[in-house]
Amino acid sequence: MSQIFNLCLATDTLAADAEQLGVTIGDLKSIQIEVVATLVNRAVIAQPTEWQLQLDYCITLPLKSLAAQLYWPTWQAEQVGFADYLWEQTCLECFLAGKLINSAVSINENNNKTNPYMEINASPDGRYALYQFADYRKPATLPPTPLLQGNGQTRASINWTAPPFSVSNAADNAALQSGSMPTSSFNGPLIAGAKTYHFERSFYLSLNQLSQIQTTNDEIGIEYIHPCVILSFDTKFGKTALYFAPNHAAPPDFHDTQYWSVFDEKVAMHKPHSIL
Repeated sequence: MSQIFNLCLATDTLAADAEQLGVTIGDLKSIQIEVVATLVNRAVIAQPTEWQLQLDYCITLPLKSLAAQLYWPTWQAEQVGFADYLWEQTCLECFLAGKLINSAVSINENNNKTNPYMEINASPDGRYALYQFADYRKPATLPPTPLLQGNGQTRASINWTAPPFSVSNAADNAALQSGSMPTSSFNGPLIAGAKTYHFERSFYLSLNQLSQIQTTNDEIGIEYIHPCVILSFDTKFGKTALYFAPNHAAPPDFHDTQYWSVFDEKVAMHKPHSIL
C-alpha cells in the first residue's frame, strides 16, 4: 500500500502565469501531479529493520506548449550528489516532521516548543539536498543547514531509483515545439498520438541514517509529510515558476506546517521482505 497525494496549484498569480505561458487558466489547472509515498523494509540479516521512504513523482502536462517550455533537466549520473539552491529551478520537494527527524525539541525565545523538521530537494538531473530546521525557517540563513546522519558528521542522502524515460531536455523540448516528436506515455516509450506529456522521477530516503535509534515496525517516527513540486518554465518573457502542494498557504509557503498532512504509516507501509 501507499499514501497518495494529488498536488494542487497555488493560485495567487494564476492569471499572470497563464498569460506568460501563453495558455489559459484552465490549462494550468489541468496540470496533474501525483506523489506516492511508500514505506519499504529492505531488511538484511545483519540489520533486521531497514526502513526506506520511497517517493514517486508523476507529472502530467495537458499541452505540448507547456511541455516545450518546461525546464526538466536531463538525468546525468555524474550529477548525483549534494547541491544547494535547487529550488530556483524545477524541484521535487518533500518536508517531513516527527521524532525520527529530530528528537531534540527545545524551548524557543517565546517560551514555546520548537517544531523541528527536514526538507528534501531533488532535481530531475540527479542533484539533491537535505536540510534541517530547528523551527519554522530557522536558521534563516541561505543555503539552509544540511541535514546530518545520526552520527552528527555525515550529510544525509537520498538514493535514486532507475530514472524512467521522459521528455526531459532542451533538445527534446525544441523538437516538441516543431512538432517532430511524439508525446511520451506514462510509464513506457514514446507513443505517437498521446495527448498528454508525462515526467517522472523516484527516489528513496533510508530512515536508519537519520537516527541512532533503530526504527521498528510499530513506530517509524514520521508524523507529518508535505510533498511539493516547483515547475520552472522558460518563456519569452523570462522564467515562470508554478508551485504545487496538497494544500497551500497564501501566498504559498511550503514551510507552513499548518498545511502539512498527517503521515499514515499503516497506509504507506509496504509488506516487508528480507534480502539475504
